[in-house]
Amino acid sequence: MCFSAALALPLLPNLEKNSANCTSNCSGKDEDSNKGQSVKLSLPAYKWRLVIAYDGTRFSGWQYQQSTPTVQCILEEALTKKTKINRKELCLVGASRTDAGVHAWGQVAHFITPFNYETLDGVHRAVNGLLPSDIRVREFSPAGPEFHARFSVTSKIYCYQVYNSTIMDPFLRHYAYHSEYKLDADVMRDAAKHFVGKHDFSAFANTSRNDRVPNPVKTILRFDVVEKGPLLRLEVEGSGFLYRQVRNMVALLLQVGRQAVPPDIVVRILESRDRKELAKYTLLLPPHGLSLETVKYNEEHLILPTDSPASSFGRHHSISKCKVLFV
Repeated sequence: MCFSAALALPLLPNLEKNSANCTSNCSGKDEDSNKGQSVKLSLPAYKWRLVIAYDGTRFSGWQYQQSTPTVQCILEEALTKKTKINRKELCLVGASRTDAGVHAWGQVAHFITPFNYETLDGVHRAVNGLLPSDIRVREFSPAGPEFHARFSVTSKIYCYQVYNSTIMDPFLRHYAYHSEYKLDADVMRDAAKHFVGKHDFSAFANTSRNDRVPNPVKTILRFDVVEKGPLLRLEVEGSGFLYRQVRNMVALLLQVGRQAVPPDIVVRILESRDRKELAKYTLLLPPHGLSLETVKYNEEHLILPTDSPASSFGRHHSISKCKVLFV
């Protein structure tokens, strides 16, 4: 088991329950991300927002699991050691349940403590000191009661990287998919335009690992194909995404870029609303090329509470004078 239990702080007496501040899968089960399990909290409760970057290569995704290492599991261990609060009371909630092998630069999470902090630089540094080198908290901020890492989201930006050359760059082997076929970025852009807008994406969703039946109608705000030499960055921003939707969309665009299928194939497959129709033309791409870049929020939910400490973005070490003796 990758989670280490810690001593929980006692509940404060004569205080009401606060289930609104913590609505998440705090039981450790793989639950529906569109439903919440209310957790009883003692008041006062203070909410904290984290922006997290991680190399997902060795992790079985974000979601907590008892048997395999996940990002949520490792982060909870660090927070538990620092706060001395058990995981159910911390109630760590992530914005996106990234799959095994998927990376993140801008994953967002929140957790709750029954105490306030005067400053955040020290606790920020301490948490990063407890984390392995492939996970880093980039930002540690206070959050108001309205903020929720998942339910306050307005859009998410994912990027899938493709290295388009006969020889793969060994430094990018864990972060980009290698395509030896010459890709036409212009026709890929034409095809990507068909994804933009409000559509039923049933044909681009794999069956989820749980029993939930999510709403297949999603809004894609933009889908850009950016060339940086042999590296192609396929950046997509949307209101939300179905299970493995991004990797399926990119897989079809690569077939278009290889000129194996025409750009308007996107329209036909969307209208079919049938995952089997997509399977006639392409297979799912591997996860290592995908990264969660940014999560955007309702601005009103990002307003900091009064009397809260300043956000921490890390700080440089400094010395008052040179301690090296010159001879």
